[in-house]
Amino acid sequence: MKYITKEVRIGAAGIVALCILVFGINFLKGINMFKPSSYFYIKFSNVNGLANASPVYADGVRVGIVREISYNYEIPNNIIVEIEVDTDLRIPKGSSAELESDFMGNTRMNILLANNPREKYAVGDTLQGSVNGGMMENVAALMPEITKMIPKMDSILSSLNALLADQSIPATLNHIEKTTANLEITSGQLKSFMKNDIPQITGKLNTIGDNFIVMSEKLKQIDYAAMVNEIDQTLANVKELTEKMNSNNNTIGLLFNDPQLYNNLNATAINAASLLENVKEQPKRYVHFSLFGRKDK
Repeated sequence: MKYITKEVRIGAAGIVALCILVFGINFLKGINMFKPSSYFYIKFSNVNGLANASPVYADGVRVGIVREISYNYEIPNNIIVEIEVDTDLRIPKGSSAELESDFMGNTRMNILLANNPREKYAVGDTLQGSVNGGMMENVAALMPEITKMIPKMDSILSSLNALLADQSIPATLNHIEKTTANLEITSGQLKSFMKNDIPQITGKLNTIGDNFIVMSEKLKQIDYAAMVNEIDQTLANVKELTEKMNSNNNTIGLLFNDPQLYNNLNATAINAASLLENVKEQPKRYVHFSLFGRKDK
């Protein structure tokens, strides 16, 4: 042990410290140096601020990290990202990767696994990548519309302030309060009406309905054919009477249609009236009655 000098000890301590530093940095980056891994390459036209040691997810589970980002200065829009993933991760052929940003500006990579159980990418293969703006992209698309709406919002706020400053608002609110109270009273009266009067009206309507049913039953019992026959017979008799009155072959017809007969009857009635009047005035002239017999004049 006497050959281990002070310089050797210092060198060994520096090497150990360097290893610990490298391990600590990789550990803070999420790199597990003692866990086996495999690597793949992703081709992007824009990495949207992706940084080294950014996490890589598949179906929402962290499966690796970004190891290196290479930009081709000779061919624009050609960025190669090297990722390190767990060796147990199987990436089927047809899978791709996309970059997604959150509200904080952080960018993460999602591997979109295809449904291909037969074929898979080999270690070192290159996948196609794309950028998904997510909610930030939707917000950016809405910003022009929001900018157009700002002047309208200012106008609406000005109108609202003017409306709130109107002195008639308190009176209107008071009127609305009174109207609400009246509606409450009306509602109570309507409830009372529905509770007390409606059953009585319903009972009367039921009674009227029963009377209509009884009347309908009685109407069903009427012999309308016999009634019609009687009406026809009555009309026939009236027609026959009218024809007789218009004819000269009977007494009624002669009475109504023969003027001479009417004049004779009228003259007879006049003579009879005159005779009765004369009898009243001179009854002795026409009646002779005596207990001892008639005397000759």
